[in-house]
Amino acid sequence: MTIQELNCLSAEELHEEFFKCCGSTTWAKKLAAKKPFKNRAEIFEQSDKIWLHCSIADGLEAFTHHPKIGDIKSLEKKFASTKEWAGGEQAGVNTAAQETLVALAKGNDDYENKFGYIFIVCATGKSADEMLALLNERLPNDATTEMKIAMNEQNKITHIRLEKLLA
Repeated sequence: MTIQELNCLSAEELHEEFFKCCGSTTWAKKLAAKKPFKNRAEIFEQSDKIWLHCSIADGLEAFTHHPKIGDIKSLEKKFASTKEWAGGEQAGVNTAAQETLVALAKGNDDYENKFGYIFIVCATGKSADEMLALLNERLPNDATTEMKIAMNEQNKITHIRLEKLLA
C-alpha cells in the first residue's frame, strides 16, 4: 500500500490496517488519527512516539494478538487476519528439532504462568534454538524488566508489519 492509498482510507479502514500491525486499540486509533502522512518515515516516527506512551494494558492487549512461538495451529484459527505475516515471522520453528519444540512449549507455559502473558519476541530471522535461548534468558527477569523487554519486542514486530503493510 502506498502512502497515498493509506491516506485515502477512512479512519475505520486505517484503524483496521494498523490494528493488523499492532493489536493495541489505543495505538491503532492514535496512529490512524495522525493521517495524512507525508512519508513512511513519519508513520514510523509517529508509531514509536505513540507506543512509547502506551500503557502496560495496551501492551498486554497487543500481546493477545500473537500466537505462542511455535504454535502454528493457532495461526490458522485465532489469527487468520495476520496468519501469513506471523507464519513468516516464525519460520524458524518450521525446521526445529522435536526436542526444541517441546522445550519451547514448556518454556512458553512457564513464562505465561510467571508473567501472565505469552512470550513476546521478534522472531523474524531467528531459529527456534535462538528463540528458546532468549526465552530461557528472559524467564528469570522480574516483572518490570520483562514488561519493558516485551513492549520493545512488540514494537520491533510492529515495525516489521508496518513495512509489510507499506510494501
